[in-house]
Amino acid sequence: MTTPNLLKIAFVGDYLPRKCGIATFTHDLRIAVSKESCAECIVVAMDDVHGGYAYEDEVQFQVDDQELEEYRSAADFLNFSNVDVISLQHEFGIYGGPGGSHILALLQDVRMPVITTLHTVLSEPSQTQRAVMMQLIRLSTRLVVMTERCRQTLFNTYSVDEEQVDLIAHGIPDAPETDQSVLKEQFGVENKPVALTFGLLSPGKGIEHVLKAIPDIVTRFPEFIYIVLGATHPSLVRDQGERYRISLERMAKELGVSKHVSFYNRFVELEELTEFIGAADLYITPYLNVQQAVSGTLAYAFGCGQAVISTPYWHAEELLADGRGTLVPFADSSAIAREVIGLLDDDDRRLAMRKQAYQLGRSMTWDHVSQLYLDSFNRARSHRTSSLKPLAVRTLDEQPLALPQMQLDHLQHLSDSTGVIQHANYTIPDHAHGYCTDDNARALILTVLLEEQGKDSADVRSLASRYAAFLNNAFNRDTGRFRNFLGFDRQWLENDGSDDSQGRALWALGTCIGRSRNAGLVAWARDVFHQALPTCEQTTSPRTWALGIIGIHEYLRRYTGDRIAATMSQLLASRLTEMYEATATADWPWFEVTATYNNAKLSQALITHGHWFDDHHVADIGLKSLHWLAEKQLSPQGRFRPIGSNGFSREGVVTAIFDQQAIEAHAMVSASIEAFALSKDNFWSEQAHLAFDWFLGRNDLGQPIYDPSTGGCFDGLMENQVNENQGAESTLAFLLSLAEMRGLNAMMRVTSHPTH
Repeated sequence: MTTPNLLKIAFVGDYLPRKCGIATFTHDLRIAVSKESCAECIVVAMDDVHGGYAYEDEVQFQVDDQELEEYRSAADFLNFSNVDVISLQHEFGIYGGPGGSHILALLQDVRMPVITTLHTVLSEPSQTQRAVMMQLIRLSTRLVVMTERCRQTLFNTYSVDEEQVDLIAHGIPDAPETDQSVLKEQFGVENKPVALTFGLLSPGKGIEHVLKAIPDIVTRFPEFIYIVLGATHPSLVRDQGERYRISLERMAKELGVSKHVSFYNRFVELEELTEFIGAADLYITPYLNVQQAVSGTLAYAFGCGQAVISTPYWHAEELLADGRGTLVPFADSSAIAREVIGLLDDDDRRLAMRKQAYQLGRSMTWDHVSQLYLDSFNRARSHRTSSLKPLAVRTLDEQPLALPQMQLDHLQHLSDSTGVIQHANYTIPDHAHGYCTDDNARALILTVLLEEQGKDSADVRSLASRYAAFLNNAFNRDTGRFRNFLGFDRQWLENDGSDDSQGRALWALGTCIGRSRNAGLVAWARDVFHQALPTCEQTTSPRTWALGIIGIHEYLRRYTGDRIAATMSQLLASRLTEMYEATATADWPWFEVTATYNNAKLSQALITHGHWFDDHHVADIGLKSLHWLAEKQLSPQGRFRPIGSNGFSREGVVTAIFDQQAIEAHAMVSASIEAFALSKDNFWSEQAHLAFDWFLGRNDLGQPIYDPSTGGCFDGLMENQVNENQGAESTLAFLLSLAEMRGLNAMMRVTSHPTH
């Protein structure tokens, strides 16, 4: 059967004017394909900043890369736009969700063939990366890699069918041969040997090792110039400003080579880039990551006929084989100096290397590469045309339920320069009761989860700083404990806080350490965490132990081998296990004779500990007790009904129904998600949804507990009405539940096994 001509091709990925290598690649590939075919070439662009970028008209749909629902909307757009094939650019870091899993939502819903270009192929992926990769492979009709090493990794690591993979080199511009002397004069470096490195600047590029080589180079070539061309990577600027570039400039000064180094801090267009390449005698790529699968900058320099010195990362090792370039060990300044001097001293060798590179580069030009992509697109379409099914109607059972938007208005309303105020009269902050460590710890955890989910706006960062400052002030370094209650007059109302406030503070500190990318926040939290951890041993509350365990395991996300923290988790888990075994019966499999407040945290702690340490006995107690609690908290109508605080629950006594508190719903959401992460049993994802839906109105009164306009949450469900005060504990219980449910939806996307 003959495949009809391609009429419409959609390119999905980052796109110019966003400053990143994949944005440039997507743009150049689209331009090249549009020149080689009659197809309309449109773009679905990923945005990493609010509002996106000033795109050209070919960008017809934009996706906030952290918003899962927008990926589904993009799939609907593509389905109803009569797109023939999708060319997807894949790199783990450009899509939201764990391991970039949000992109799977788009791929699961589109009807047309997907040709995925893999810009990274990891030989040793994390568990999450492997899960995402396996689904990406399953959902892609064809895969494109740019090196033979990546192709072999697909076969050996991911068991991909060889027939599914196309090997297509990274495209390059068909730059004309230029007069180097004219270009050197243009840049003011005539009669000087010039080495060039270009691309977005970040620590992994290894520029510092070239700088350290320059003192040796200038002893042989006193006029040597090293040009570093490119802006600092935008994500690095957002996190650290220009710290890395500034450190390189200071290093050059300290080495005494300032007059030999030139930094061009800008993102250059193609024409100007080729002029810089043409003016250079050598191109250097001192990258530090051996698994760098593809380097667009290397491809461009090589294809333009440059003599290249590189560290032996995968792409360079393959492209520069057989004398087409020279390789030096990673982070070896002496070797860099030796090879630079050797090539500058040997014109014949250098010019022969340039000639080889230029000749091979003719097979890498975009006009040639785009034809190979079109062949791949047509093979994919031919493979899929006979098997396409009509667009399926998805029932609610077949997709994650929609979640409300994250609104922080009320939280900001409750927060001042000191921290978050405990209580509210309706929506008005109640200054009379001041602040507490419990709520500021919860609030700090929320800001870190939002940061992790890509929502670290200036407002969120400002809130995080205030909540951290509160905990820092609350911590008494003499006792290793936190004070809890602070009056609105900024006077502490006690010398020592409750045991539970110690546990919550430790949970917040561990979350900062384990999840945040803010180096200052992590350093502060680590300092306080180590001082506060030993006091857990003296606490007597089982909920403190549970919160402490959860905080410790957040900490262990970053510091896996910390034996002191691990030993404390073992101690606290043993105490909870002993409590359970001393109290639990067949009819009452619980830790205490009364089930009171924040109940699910006890089960969650043992599930977390058992999961981390592969302790099946402890994990089983956590799962068994949580299952019992889930049944106890299920109303006859099948809705979540938390144990009421007006009497709690005791074996043989009717369980109190009211007052129902938001903290119980949040505890059940968190514990159920932890149970799902361990067991992958959909029963637990359903329990998380049941508990979360309590906020949305699936409760005994059928009344919503949260305010969708502000993100505030009412203080509880009484027998005949909602408590309309919107205090910090309830508001944070809802916001934390929402953040965690967003994480659950992403996790389910990774662990599901759809067919395409």
